[in-house]
Amino acid sequence: MSSSDYQPKPEHKFSFGLWTVGNRGRDPFGEAVRPTIPPNDIVALLAEVGAWGVNLHDNDLVPIDASPSERDRIVREFKSACKRHGIVVPMATVNLFYDPVFRDGAFTANNRDVRAYAVQKTMRAMELGAELGAKIFVLWGGREGTETDACRRPDHAVKNLRESVNYLCEYNIDKKYGFKFALEAKPNEPRGDIYMPTTGAYLGFITTLDHPEMVGVNPEVAHEHMAGLNFVHAVAQAWEAGKLFHIDLNDQYPGRYDQDLRFGSATPKAMFWLVKFLEDVGYDGPRHFDAHAYRTEDVAGVKDFARGCMRTYLILKEKAKRWNADKEIREILAEVNGSPTGHVGKYSSQNAKSLLNRSFDRAALSQKGLQYERLDQLTIDVLLGVR
Repeated sequence: MSSSDYQPKPEHKFSFGLWTVGNRGRDPFGEAVRPTIPPNDIVALLAEVGAWGVNLHDNDLVPIDASPSERDRIVREFKSACKRHGIVVPMATVNLFYDPVFRDGAFTANNRDVRAYAVQKTMRAMELGAELGAKIFVLWGGREGTETDACRRPDHAVKNLRESVNYLCEYNIDKKYGFKFALEAKPNEPRGDIYMPTTGAYLGFITTLDHPEMVGVNPEVAHEHMAGLNFVHAVAQAWEAGKLFHIDLNDQYPGRYDQDLRFGSATPKAMFWLVKFLEDVGYDGPRHFDAHAYRTEDVAGVKDFARGCMRTYLILKEKAKRWNADKEIREILAEVNGSPTGHVGKYSSQNAKSLLNRSFDRAALSQKGLQYERLDQLTIDVLLGVR
């Protein structure tokens, strides 16, 4: 495949957030280095680089203190810009972490009025998302955590989180919005510890909700890598459970602060397995890039960043096809993984008796090498373009 073929198309469902390409390069040690890009201009920028969709927090578009008339004007103009540039809004979310009122959390804050306000703010963000055509609503509890566990019992925090999500599900049903909620985990930052640190934690939490069918997860590369975990495994668990409602793509060196690097720029081998998995299983949801350009970049560099995210995904997609078609790789897989699923079948008393009476040759099972070294090197060869 030539480099000219790695061009994004609407069917790829590539999306970016207003907060991602609009990131001004501010960090804890330095002020912003890029000018503010108005939301309508971000829509035009995304159309220029070939993206399909734009996602947003409520206050990315509408200031938190905007009057109703200002809100309606802003939304009307934004919808017009999206229509003009052929950009859709697949996902919306709510900012429950920036304003000082959420300094002790939102759904889990000690103050019950703060918790109620957080639910109210989310309801209004859902209204905004529905008006823009979004069908996925992400909830990231960036302030739902602690610096000291002296502040509250953690089981109370979980109960309050559950009450809030249950309430929002009922509101979703009542208003007929048709949202699927996607819960996003993160181990820490901005809080010292966040209550739902991993995708697996949220998968367990979802089973305790009143409407678990309405709620899934939004795994993010950086958030699992921050904890030193294997992101592909988290995504696979979510997919197997039928809960992969959305996904945040970026990159991250394990053990660092939340870097939100350009997709595939830090751990290309791991991202290869991710892309291969998504394509192999037929994931059909948005491929959202929750990342931002280096602080060194101007607006032109932001465009380079956005193009790079999509280009790398498409390169890895093509590499995955090549890997799947490679004759030697297929032969090794057929030998070592000829029966990829199933081993004992469904339990019955007779089945158990038969299994207990079965004889296994442990020595024979343990003697033959599995060729994983060769398989991994063939993968490297494919990725480096020599195969």
